[in-house]
Amino acid sequence: MAGYLEAAEAYFRSPAARSSLADLAERYRRLGARAVLLAWDAETATGRPRVPNETVAAACADYPDVFVGLGSVDPHKGRAAVEEVANIAALGLRGVKFHPSLQAFSPSDPAFTPIFAACQDNGLLALFHTGTSGIGAGQPGGQGIRLDYARPILLDPVAAAHPALTVVAAHFGWPWHMELVAMALHKTNVYIDISGWSPRRIPAELLRELRGRLAGQCLWGSDFPFITPERCLDELGALELPPEMMDRLLYANAARVLGLAAQ
Repeated sequence: MAGYLEAAEAYFRSPAARSSLADLAERYRRLGARAVLLAWDAETATGRPRVPNETVAAACADYPDVFVGLGSVDPHKGRAAVEEVANIAALGLRGVKFHPSLQAFSPSDPAFTPIFAACQDNGLLALFHTGTSGIGAGQPGGQGIRLDYARPILLDPVAAAHPALTVVAAHFGWPWHMELVAMALHKTNVYIDISGWSPRRIPAELLRELRGRLAGQCLWGSDFPFITPERCLDELGALELPPEMMDRLLYANAARVLGLAAQ
């Protein structure tokens, strides 16, 4: 991530601290929280090496009480990407993470439909980066990274064509967050993730929906290491949200979509 990481650190005004898996596990254990670990494959668009799905699965197997994993496929790899979705399920990972901006693809392009169909068929959720990105921020040309690929409305055809697929839109799609609100109100398989944002800076119009109509379709995350889980939890507490809403946001909704409710 050299070159990308520095821009993101400047955007978030926070260093991305590194730690061992054992130390990370202990940190989340102390918080009584789980960390969702992400694999990474954007080889075609970036020329950078993968973080293999097997690496994430091994970490989850070593620390099952605190780590849950999502796999990754490079959408440009065609049939190999479709086949890798089945491998992700076989590894015990809970979903597939997509980053349309960094992977340089439009989720609405029919060429990628077989990948999303495979996610649905294998019972895996699909998590998409949406909205702006700290990676490339403040750089000439944004380091070539296109934000339009991460516009939430591009996920609407995906959610419509695959009603049994849980579609999670990370970072609530700012500055197009009202597109995402409309989609979530229209389609019950669309979820909104508030990670990557200081809770006290969540737009008022979105917070109103989190408190009301979309309380069952919202998920908390920190986007660590750029924002720490401790900071997020403190700021969420300061919002004085109703206890039932906090339970849904912090646990119940995620447990349901990740298949953790019975554990």
